[in-house]
Amino acid sequence: MADTTPFDIPAAHKYFSAENFNKTWELIEKNERTDEENLAMLHTAIASLWHWSQREDVSAKKLSVGYWQVSRVCNFIKQPDLARIYGLQSLKYAASLDPFYKAYAYETLARAEMQSDNRVIMLEYLNKARHLAQQVTDDEDKQLLLRDLESIK
Repeated sequence: MADTTPFDIPAAHKYFSAENFNKTWELIEKNERTDEENLAMLHTAIASLWHWSQREDVSAKKLSVGYWQVSRVCNFIKQPDLARIYGLQSLKYAASLDPFYKAYAYETLARAEMQSDNRVIMLEYLNKARHLAQQVTDDEDKQLLLRDLESIK
């Protein structure tokens, strides 16, 4: 086995973290996805998160968003147990961040509990997200968050 890698590893992590994140968003935004696309969406979300975790410039914000994205995908593909695991990690990394990130961590956790028919816990998470949403100062971010929260019933 060669002692050197034939490519720049940090550059590869930078490229694949963003490339997979964006590919995941493309799949999320599709109105209808095949089963194969749902699996690809899960794979690209996890790949993006892993590559972010390997970057020298990784931050709590990037990890919170990455874990949130994986959790959101798990909610889309009806895997609430996995959504909960990744959502809790998103919340952990969001602890020191702006209310927007904490609220979105609670948003995805509320979705996981909604799918699991855990209405009491879902409402707890939803109420925490709504409370945090009121602290978001950017109007566009706040409206996006509130719109997402409205879809949780």
